[in-house]
Amino acid sequence: MRRILRILSVSLITAGIVILLDAGITLAWQEPISAFYGSIRQNQAESQLQDIKKDFLSEPAVVDLPPAKSIDARAEELADIFEKTLRNGKPFGRIRIPSIDADYVVIQGTDEGDLQKGPGHYPTTALPGQGKTIGIAGHRTTYGAPFNQIDKIEVGDEITLEMPYATFTYKVTKTDIVDPSDVGIVDNVGRERLVLTACHPLYSAAERYTVFADLDEITLFSGGSGKFPPP
Repeated sequence: MRRILRILSVSLITAGIVILLDAGITLAWQEPISAFYGSIRQNQAESQLQDIKKDFLSEPAVVDLPPAKSIDARAEELADIFEKTLRNGKPFGRIRIPSIDADYVVIQGTDEGDLQKGPGHYPTTALPGQGKTIGIAGHRTTYGAPFNQIDKIEVGDEITLEMPYATFTYKVTKTDIVDPSDVGIVDNVGRERLVLTACHPLYSAAERYTVFADLDEITLFSGGSGKFPPP
């Protein structure tokens, strides 16, 4: 029995050393290299996003829209039009989280190649303005680590999503740590909300750190803004 315990103890110590070495290698080698690569891809995405915005606002389907009944109705119309132009791996919009000094171009898609460019929009979730759940995932380590400080976001913090058609401001309502298999976190709940996810803890994919934020304001690039829910 003592021999078994000694073997188990040695195994656990060895496993711990391996984990520490892996983390050390990631910090010393993979982090700076992947961060440099991620920075290049972000710069490319930034340029592409500017072109996408300019082209979208000049689309006949956008220019010829009749007057809308409300700000949110127009936002939904524009979101529906923009959704048809989205392609995986291409820019989706921009996310800003002032409380953690995060400012990144969001990419459409959450495959590994997409997340190497920046935070990724879950393709199965809605777009801002569609009145449903918008899901965005991001790395906490490597490739610029856009969501490295996600666990520092607090209730009441503002998060903005700047889309080619409007800017959407959300206010954080809660944070949570969930199992990776809990796909229900991005279910639609009858109102527009933003859900951010990232692996947790650092250097582990054992859990997901999750931030929930409800829509607070819409500002259209064509003019007009509104607070939500309306008074």
